Amino acid sequence: MTGPLPRQTPPPDEPHRPAEDPRHKARRRALTLLIIVLLIGVPAGYLVISANQSRNSGKDKEAKYSATGLTPGWPSKVQRRLYQVTVPHPADDIAYYETNNWKTSRLYVQFRTNPAGLDSFLEAMGVRRDRLKKDDITVGERDRKVSGWTFTGPGPWWGLTHAQKNPAPTQDVVVNLSEPERPMVFVVSRTVP
Repeated sequence: MTGPLPRQTPPPDEPHRPAEDPRHKARRRALTLLIIVLLIGVPAGYLVISANQSRNSGKDKEAKYSATGLTPGWPSKVQRRLYQVTVPHPADDIAYYETNNWKTSRLYVQFRTNPAGLDSFLEAMGVRRDRLKKDDITVGERDRKVSGWTFTGPGPWWGLTHAQKNPAPTQDVVVNLSEPERPMVFVVSRTVP
C-alpha cells in the first residue's frame, strides 16, 4: 500500500489567488444552474412537444381512416392521380371516400360543377359527353350502400362506365342534370392493386 501523496506547492513566481467573494460565487452558481437547465430542460421540453404532436397526428390519421362515408373536401393529389379522377375547377360540394382491401380499391367522389367543368372532367377521363346515357345508373347497389348515394331525386340522371385494362382504374359515372347549369357528378373509380 502506498501512503498519502505529498501536496505540491505552487511555484514561487505564481501570485496567490484571493478567496472568491460571495457575489462572484453566486454568479458562477447561477450560470452553472442556467447551463444545466438549458442542457436538460430544452431537450425535455422538445420531447414533450414532439410527443403531443405525434399523438395528435395519430388521432387525426385514426379519424381519417376510420371514417365510414363521404368526407367533405378534396381527395389528395395521390388519390386523384391513382384513381384518375380529375375534379375540375370550379367545383363545390366536394366529398370523397376511399376503401381498400386485398382484392379491389375504390375511390368515391362527388362534386358539383358547371357545364364546362363537366366536359373537362369527362375529357380528362378520355370520354366525351355524348357517351352519357339517360337513366343509366352505372353505380352498383354495393357502391351506393357504401357511399350513401340514392339517385332518387329529380333528374334527369345520366351515366357511363369507362372501363380500362388493369392496372388502370375503371370509373362508373352518374351525373344529375336537374340543374343543367350546375350538374352534380358522382364517380366510383376502382382499381385492382
